Amino acid sequence: MRRELSKIVRDLENAQARLDTLTATLSGDLWARRHDPAQWSPAECVAHLNLTSEAYIPLIRTAIEEARQLPRARSGQYRRDLLGWLFSMMTGPLPSLGRRRLGRVKTTAAFVPAGAHPREEVLAQFKRDQDELIRLVKEADGLALDQVLIRSPFGGKIRYNCYSAFVILPRHQDRHLDQAERVWASPED
Repeated sequence: MRRELSKIVRDLENAQARLDTLTATLSGDLWARRHDPAQWSPAECVAHLNLTSEAYIPLIRTAIEEARQLPRARSGQYRRDLLGWLFSMMTGPLPSLGRRRLGRVKTTAAFVPAGAHPREEVLAQFKRDQDELIRLVKEADGLALDQVLIRSPFGGKIRYNCYSAFVILPRHQDRHLDQAERVWASPED
């Protein structure tokens, strides 16, 4: 498998391991509770990631089918296009200045988790989605992923290549797993 895709698989596996560690150390009563009413609970962070994966998976499947119709990928590295690079920077982990997080972006309504988020259901869905994303990355190896565009589920007019989407997903997971880990990690808990 190409090095860039192997890194994406490792990043997806690392996200699963981080979530496993978080849930092993987080008591059940804290899972769905918000520490701050203005911020998501750990359950909401993971439910948001599930909504995101569920929106991306069919787009990626379609892009892979389109890429199968193209000549195989040239040698060299896959490349994100400009919008894919920009979007991956915006949706990735937030930089901080001291204790202040910079670069917050409001998500669109379709990706705001609503309702109850039973722990076992949310975790099982995350695992299924991770397994499917890993399968899709492996299936896409050697295809012209940087030649096929997808429309971002977050912004209907934003289009970037499929390789960019593969980069965006684990970066976005890191961002919200950071958020979920911070919910109950403050000293005044």
